[in-house]
Amino acid sequence: MSEQRKRTFEHVIRERWCKGCNVCVSFCPKTVLELRNGKVFAARPADCIGCRMCELRCPDYAIEIRETGLEKPEEKDSSCVDYTVPPEANHA
Repeated sequence: MSEQRKRTFEHVIRERWCKGCNVCVSFCPKTVLELRNGKVFAARPADCIGCRMCELRCPDYAIEIRETGLEKPEEKDSSCVDYTVPPEANHA
């Protein structure tokens, strides 16, 4: 039987964009998120299951979920970047 590792996730929170609307907190099925000082905070990141409901429901795009422990993609230099596309559109 192969050993499965627990998937882990990091929460990228753009506090400047967060208006504290509580939508992400309400949609989190594992109560990972909470508001602190009017901004979203990952209080229990180890409990995150990576459903991305917080990211998908945030009206201000203030939160992003990234799986940790994955292979890093090959680094690109600035000559590979298309500056005509907004940075949030670059998912490759």
